[in-house]
Amino acid sequence: MSSIDTSLPDEIASSVGDEEDDERLSKDVIFELLKNRRRREVLAYLLEAEETVTLGELAEQIAAWENDTEVNALSSDQRKRVYVALYQTHLPKMDDAGIVEYDQDRGLISLSDNADLLMMYLDTESHQQDRWDRWYGALSAIGVVLVGGAFLGVPLLSAVPMVGLAGGILVALACLTVAHATANRRQERNVGGKLDRIE
Repeated sequence: MSSIDTSLPDEIASSVGDEEDDERLSKDVIFELLKNRRRREVLAYLLEAEETVTLGELAEQIAAWENDTEVNALSSDQRKRVYVALYQTHLPKMDDAGIVEYDQDRGLISLSDNADLLMMYLDTESHQQDRWDRWYGALSAIGVVLVGGAFLGVPLLSAVPMVGLAGGILVALACLTVAHATANRRQERNVGGKLDRIE
């Protein structure tokens, strides 16, 4: 029976070992882990689950994604192929790097503290939810409707002076801009803190 090498390359393994104490990772480790699609899928699944999962459910979901089918339509070979690769190779590497906590005996996996260093490189829904363009677009549309309604003499809107209506829209735009700037500053500090942990 052939054995599969589950070790990280020497230069990466040494950098992981050196950095475990201060929770730092080198870019080599990060990119080594992210270059494999299954490891990216492990991160995506764990991020969505937000809790400890079993190796069986993780393997089934990744096998379903890879075969573009539902979990209940998987064959035993499709399940087994992914299960073995995760068990022997991918999860041990991710555990060694401090990205996941992998209890091989019990088959339990959860995200570890260093997982956030990889998440910022992934195209996840959480990174796409801060679409400020939608808020600006909605505010612009509301402004056009309100000013247009006042101009056309819609009863409630025509009672408000046009200068007051325009001023209210400008105040709302200013508040949205301040909220956007504050969120950006917070995100920059968050990303900056993560980048400080990467060599």
